[in-house]
Amino acid sequence: MSTIVFLHAHPDDEASGTGGTIRLAADAGHRVVCVYATNGDHGTVPTDLVEEETVVLRRRVEAQASAQVLGTARVAWLGYADSGMSGWEQNSLAESFHAADAEEAGARLAAILDEEDADIIVGYDWHGGYGHPDHVKVHHVARRAAALAARRPRELQGTMNRDRMRQLFVAAKEAGMEGGDWDPDAPADDGNPIGMPEAELHWHVDVRSVLAAKRAALASHASQEDVAWMLGMPQEQFAMAFGDEWFIEPGRPDGIVEGSPFGPA
Repeated sequence: MSTIVFLHAHPDDEASGTGGTIRLAADAGHRVVCVYATNGDHGTVPTDLVEEETVVLRRRVEAQASAQVLGTARVAWLGYADSGMSGWEQNSLAESFHAADAEEAGARLAAILDEEDADIIVGYDWHGGYGHPDHVKVHHVARRAAALAARRPRELQGTMNRDRMRQLFVAAKEAGMEGGDWDPDAPADDGNPIGMPEAELHWHVDVRSVLAAKRAALASHASQEDVAWMLGMPQEQFAMAFGDEWFIEPGRPDGIVEGSPFGPA
């Protein structure tokens, strides 16, 4: 059995980005730990908050519910605030993840890696998929933590396949589906296109066999507007958008391997 630690920027990122891979890993007998860099305090404020309940408290409850669906053995938090999108004033606040010292943040994550004697750390690609400041910081902190850990874990980076997305959106546009005008090659939050070229990817995980669990994990975060939009997709469209998960493995030879990067326990 391997112990796999996923570092995600915000609660709900684990479900949309790597939910299927997490469920498959848990089903295969691996121990999965999900670490959130931020508390997600800049997410949608639920209209049904009760007295003394906050966005942060709600999102922690939602994260635990998602973990139960996906088979995650442990949920942990690095303790930083959500930095907001590029250019927001929150980017520079002392408590934000974006403003955090990478050495300090890396040491916090390395402590969890050591507690777990982790075999694998999963972060994000160099621009966090779409340039969100917290997602970009995940890339740097995951890599630094791997270097600081007592037993250096294998490193993987979650990403999106830009070439596949282009094909899907062309097909969606031709079919007249909602969202078909969106362009994955257009500048995202940091001015770069979404995801990474297929030639730079190493692992493709088809998660359609556990897509119901991925969708249920997303539903655990239903207080968030973006999640509500995802859940509103028809089943066929949802499968097209979320049925595949992609990873980079630094140092691995070129070429995409089909299947889980973790294998059986």
